[in-house]
Amino acid sequence: MRGDPGFVLARPFHPMGAERVQKICSRILALPDSEVASLLGQVLAEFGERHRNIRESFRRNYRTLHVRPVTEAKMSEERELLLGAFFTHEYSLEAAALFNPSIVPHPDQSGIAAGSTRFILSLRATGEGHISSITFRTGVVDAGNQIAIDPPGRYRIEPEIVNSEGRTVEPPGSVAEHAPGEVQAMAGSNYEVRFDAGSKLPERVLFPMTRAQSNGIEDARFVRFDDGAERTYYATYTAYDGRRIEPQLLQTSDFLHFKFGTLKGPAARNKGMALFPRKIGGFYAMIGRRDGENLYVLFSEDVESWPTAERILEPAFPWEFIQMGNCGSPIETEAGWLVLSHGVGPMRKYCMGGFLLDLADPRKVIGRMKTPFLEAEGSERDGYVPNVIYSCGSILHGRELILPFAISDSETHFATVPVDDLLASMS
Repeated sequence: MRGDPGFVLARPFHPMGAERVQKICSRILALPDSEVASLLGQVLAEFGERHRNIRESFRRNYRTLHVRPVTEAKMSEERELLLGAFFTHEYSLEAAALFNPSIVPHPDQSGIAAGSTRFILSLRATGEGHISSITFRTGVVDAGNQIAIDPPGRYRIEPEIVNSEGRTVEPPGSVAEHAPGEVQAMAGSNYEVRFDAGSKLPERVLFPMTRAQSNGIEDARFVRFDDGAERTYYATYTAYDGRRIEPQLLQTSDFLHFKFGTLKGPAARNKGMALFPRKIGGFYAMIGRRDGENLYVLFSEDVESWPTAERILEPAFPWEFIQMGNCGSPIETEAGWLVLSHGVGPMRKYCMGGFLLDLADPRKVIGRMKTPFLEAEGSERDGYVPNVIYSCGSILHGRELILPFAISDSETHFATVPVDDLLASMS
């Protein structure tokens, strides 16, 4: 799967200061009605077919301008839309890369053949400025482990920002813009969004909305979490503002309504945190790399707050001497918790291996691969970041592991791996 530069969002365009914005608005306000109608017609003819509802994008972006009118007369809808068009631009989501996938079973398993599983694939889409967002694909793996990806559709849309009652609200962080930096970052990082129920899942895009995410929502690790009668999809991800990273949490039950929040506590640090798919001993459990080098297991009574961590693994083999990390949430097998891992070795080469944790006490390592089972070869070594194999999550389908993985931070491939072979390789 390669990125398609034709998948574009209509996003706000505000690269200049307030004075410049007002000058541009004044020029548009001075145009005669006939020229306004002609210009708007040209814009709609050129861009209307590239977006599901380009008029609504123009209308929304116009409302953010706070234009000072030059007359008392009510502005026409055409002029409002034209103003919005001047402060809108297209952002190509996947122009640079489509990589670091994660996969979970779809909440809707109806209408598929026996022995098949419908899945949701999340991907890190990267465009201009190396800004990363979360995009989705859907597909089916059949009884013979053949994988089919559904057509991704034509359009891409962003959600509305909503409050806990589901009402549309201001962008996150706007109410705290004059607060101290840490308070502002925390306020802005906790928000909810909702997509139009008529949209298709591959059309939906989770684009950065907060200061902490301003340079990207990176490497989301989705997991289907079962807690008795309730089933929630969580994703741990890294928010990046261009200088600092911050571990954050995303949750949804239907992939229409998403809740974003900050992971708190002294153990919630660094990249690559991944939740276990159920509670263990009454506690939430997480695997992470809080020091940038070794792997830890974390426990908590609260999915958003992580007070302590215990180191369970450190680099032991040359292919992982620089650092270790997980490749998604642990997978429950009868032999133990199977955790796919990545290691970084000579020439900053990323390879994929794995280890096994005790089911009752995942602080106990009961098996470990001495050599990697997947590494970049041939043309896979070439890309935006060479010599990298990376994944953010896989699923078990019968006795086969369905493993989407990225090559060289550029595109996404699939592998199927017999889980019995993986378990047999542990020592």
